Amino acid sequence: MPTTYRNRYSTAAHGAGWELTKFLWRMRAQLFRVPSLPGDKPDVAWLRANRSVDALTWIGHASFLLQVQGLNVVTDPHLTSRASPLKHAGPKRFNRPALDFADLPPLDIALISHNHYDHLDEGTVLRLAREHPGLRFVVPRGLKRWFSRRRITQVDELDWWQQAEVFGAQVHCVPVQHFSGRSATDRNQTLWCGLMLESRGKKILFAGDSGYSRDFHDIHAKYGATDLALLPIGAYEPRSFMRPVHVNPEEAVQIHQDLHARQSAAMHWGTFRLTLEALDEPPVRLRAALKASSLPDDCFWVMRHGETRHLSL
Repeated sequence: MPTTYRNRYSTAAHGAGWELTKFLWRMRAQLFRVPSLPGDKPDVAWLRANRSVDALTWIGHASFLLQVQGLNVVTDPHLTSRASPLKHAGPKRFNRPALDFADLPPLDIALISHNHYDHLDEGTVLRLAREHPGLRFVVPRGLKRWFSRRRITQVDELDWWQQAEVFGAQVHCVPVQHFSGRSATDRNQTLWCGLMLESRGKKILFAGDSGYSRDFHDIHAKYGATDLALLPIGAYEPRSFMRPVHVNPEEAVQIHQDLHARQSAAMHWGTFRLTLEALDEPPVRLRAALKASSLPDDCFWVMRHGETRHLSL
């Protein structure tokens, strides 16, 4: 029997049956609502040459280029047109990736949070492995086999609370509340996680996908305050269906506080239409939630696609 993984705090199931049917029916009305979202043209030459300035560039969805202490790191890299096993069906990008394959600097580390199609994209992974021969993938337990089948061998596989040293940095695998699966028959047969990059005493958390749980209190209890948290704010409606697996902006602000994060940056919005809220709604609700919590707007960045911010870590 294959291993089946479970969340630490919740046994609530992601909606199924009639809830799923209602959700899919309501999604039909959203398919053609396309907002105009701002974007920047990255300074590709600077990014490709940079090995000295700590910087963060939002590529789109959960994909960032993180340049920190001389390392080039990508999170859940997705540079193709659909989050789907099918070439001509499934969620399609509303914004092109802010960086294309040729724009990327030489990559050192790829952090993979779980195996859903909007986070683990086969076409992207295969090309990155081919074009960046030194690239190491850090993945949650059970996913190394997926990479091995594609002849990608530079893979560190971690369970929750385990760590690996990669190019002088520590990468910690931390628990979050989500699920996994790429078909109808493999649900929860590989792990899901957040990944914390720690280098020279500075800690950057890539949260991947998560519902709200006490896991973030536990991360703070184990590692102390986070210097930078990359947190999801989108794909949350309807709550009856999405609450167990995707936080809303208000919960993202609570996570920022649970982590005692010095700085957070928003992700997982404005790229693919995965749920019922408008693509441009999450930042509006995030700003309102920050105000309600008496937190300044600039403690939780909402970046434009392609925007680069210098980091003070």
